[in-house]
Amino acid sequence: MSAQPPSLLKTFDNPNPERDYTIHIDTPEFTCLCPVTGQPDFADIQIEYIPDRLCVELKSLKFYFWSYREQGAYHEAVTNQMLNDLVELLEPRYLRINADFNVRGGLYTGITVEHRDPGWYDSDSVHLP
Repeated sequence: MSAQPPSLLKTFDNPNPERDYTIHIDTPEFTCLCPVTGQPDFADIQIEYIPDRLCVELKSLKFYFWSYREQGAYHEAVTNQMLNDLVELLEPRYLRINADFNVRGGLYTGITVEHRDPGWYDSDSVHLP
């Protein structure tokens, strides 16, 4: 797996960099290959991030996800690589990835990885009923 964000990923300027807001992205159709058996692994990938200067362009993110279809990768490795790539590309205030892999041999795998910019502090959120 690449240690650099693939050239597939594109960005655009955050239209409201003065404000903290959360972007939610969900793809229930992620696939990669088991590095041991070569069989396909399927996952629902959820990304939440608070942008700083940049946002990820969604069509490029779709192509980025597709680039994993022919790669063998452990669930933990692929989830952490996505975080690394997106953090390097976007330099977000906050980013979390939840990867929920479908059952294989009677086991489900869920991986959660996070990044927080060292200078960013979460404000108290308002929780409405």
